[in-house]
Amino acid sequence: MKGEKYIMSSGRLLRLDNSLRFIKIDEEGNETAKKDFPIHNLSNLYIFSNNMEANNNVYMFLNRHGVGVHFFDYYQNYAGSFVPKEQLLSGQAHVMQAKTFIDKKKRLYLAQQFVIGAIQNMRIVLKYYQNKDKNFDTCFIEKLEYYLEQIPMSTNIQMLMGLEGNARIIYYSAFDSILTNFKFEKRSKQPPHNELNALISFGNMMLYTACMNAIFQTTLDSTISFLHSPGARRYSLALDLAEIFKPFIVDRLIFSLVNTKQIQSKHFKKQDNVCHLNEKGRDIFVKEFQKSMQTTFKHRSLKRNVSKRHLLVLECYKLTGYIMEMKTEYRPFKARW
Repeated sequence: MKGEKYIMSSGRLLRLDNSLRFIKIDEEGNETAKKDFPIHNLSNLYIFSNNMEANNNVYMFLNRHGVGVHFFDYYQNYAGSFVPKEQLLSGQAHVMQAKTFIDKKKRLYLAQQFVIGAIQNMRIVLKYYQNKDKNFDTCFIEKLEYYLEQIPMSTNIQMLMGLEGNARIIYYSAFDSILTNFKFEKRSKQPPHNELNALISFGNMMLYTACMNAIFQTTLDSTISFLHSPGARRYSLALDLAEIFKPFIVDRLIFSLVNTKQIQSKHFKKQDNVCHLNEKGRDIFVKEFQKSMQTTFKHRSLKRNVSKRHLLVLECYKLTGYIMEMKTEYRPFKARW
């Protein structure tokens, strides 16, 4: 089964016969370690290094084997991707997706469904922790339910984004009732100002690229989105899909890592009111994120076990069904755990 590899250090990528070799290089320019990745076992590479050498031969090799490469900047923000040429492209699907975007009624409907999925799953996450703690304040859940009721009354994307933003403020304000170590304070993104915001930003970015990879396995066009503006980010459809899954994929993982002290203050670097995971912290988060995405659960409709990673692909198929007019409705995934 193909997997993903994460490179956190500066170095050089070389092509071998049927493998990719990474050579780690220290600050003095000395080669300190080597690691080989069999190309047939590789689906995607994630590069967190600011200094990575790779020539045209490497990228042609990756393209031939359908391996994507995702790059992240010094602040661990998504910077861009190398996407293999071979994708499940479809002219008909592209036209239908564009028509759905242009149709104001259909676009608003899909945008509403993404927000419904996001707030439903926020509510389910809080209900999970309410069941574990009898002193958990129910007002957070009640306010989320109020915003859910307001969604059908939204008449445009801007109003809908406002509802989603207000719901997320309520949701984030409940984090201090769940976490035992770090304090949330307030959401800060670019850059994050404390440990919890650094974890949220890093986790959301990991989920964003996972959604992008899922889209590339279908006929969907990743640049045509419905909730987020297509002009805001290149692969904006991944942002739409990520909204549904953030609560139970990213946030539940963060709660677990913090409350079990797998992630602690020593795993961050702070400077000038900016906070990011250090290399050790990234290693821990990435390892646990991969493990979480590989875990399986019994899918209610399919009546079989699927992984969270494959769940993202299944969500793309559902969205495709609505866009191609094979289905009259699209309903976002609702977690049960």
